[in-house]
Amino acid sequence: MEEKSFSGGVKAIEVERNKSISELLDKMAQTGFQGRKLAEVTEIYGNMLKEEKLCILLGYAGSLSTTGQWKIIRWLLENYYIDILVSTGANISEDMIEAMGFSYYKGSHMIDDLGMFGKGFNRYYDVFGKESDYMVMTEMIAEFILTLKSGTPYSSREFLYLFGKWLSKKNIKSIVAVAAENNIPIFCPAIIDSPYGDAMLIAKSKGFDLVLDNAKDYYEFMKLAEKIDKTGVVYIGGGVPKDFIQLFAVTADLLYTDRKIPGKDNKKERAGTSEPYHPHKYAIQITTDSPQWGGLSGCTFEEAVSWGKETPEGRFAQCYCDATIALPIISHALAEKGIKRHGMRLF
Repeated sequence: MEEKSFSGGVKAIEVERNKSISELLDKMAQTGFQGRKLAEVTEIYGNMLKEEKLCILLGYAGSLSTTGQWKIIRWLLENYYIDILVSTGANISEDMIEAMGFSYYKGSHMIDDLGMFGKGFNRYYDVFGKESDYMVMTEMIAEFILTLKSGTPYSSREFLYLFGKWLSKKNIKSIVAVAAENNIPIFCPAIIDSPYGDAMLIAKSKGFDLVLDNAKDYYEFMKLAEKIDKTGVVYIGGGVPKDFIQLFAVTADLLYTDRKIPGKDNKKERAGTSEPYHPHKYAIQITTDSPQWGGLSGCTFEEAVSWGKETPEGRFAQCYCDATIALPIISHALAEKGIKRHGMRLF
């Protein structure tokens, strides 16, 4: 008798000259280990893109834009494969160096770092960038800051939308610019921990008070729950972006005195409380973080079920892989499938 927990036989991959990336992933789905997980992640993302009235939130962590990944995120935005982007500050600033016409450089991680410091280079493992280019980018952010209203509280979403419009006029087609052009909100809850914080200091030296309001950020983000019925989440890495998005499933009700989100089905309640929860229907993650250390970045979606952040009735998968390997493969497979999506208009 066949074991019920089995889902079919493993099928060895045949090497074929003209096999496309999406076809290869279909074959990998019949194998094992992280190859199969990569195929599952791609399949689930494709299903998310086809589902009506599903809001897709993407968390973009670390400093991946320096490694040639930023145009993939830009492509996802241009094709409305993202409805809300939550990023680290590094990822949505360091991409501007290339967008401005500068470069990063390939090198070795086995190098004289003190010597590279003396030559004005910063190292990102095996990628190098000029400090002078970094400072041109930072000064440009400061130039934009000086166009705002001193002392006025901005959420990161407001700030980045205005910055994106400003960049677009300069034809600097960075992630922030393309998101603004397509009216896709970007939230950056830890924005000061990046060149944006450095640019704030430059503006401060000129007498300008930039106020970035984290509480306003959280309010704007959670208020969106009134407009969103179903959610699917995509995590490239973990960190603050993952935690911020995961909380969307369990925290928005705190905005309301009766703990009920207007226009939502608030019937699901935690035992011992009257608080409703609205778990993400789909969840995928590319990560190199492990769950046994207890950190959010490596937390499994099975563990997140205990919080109400994911639903066991939905679909989720995590692929333990370097994002610089997985993200290009996933995006090219989706491009081959040619899925058309219009996206949501949330602001």
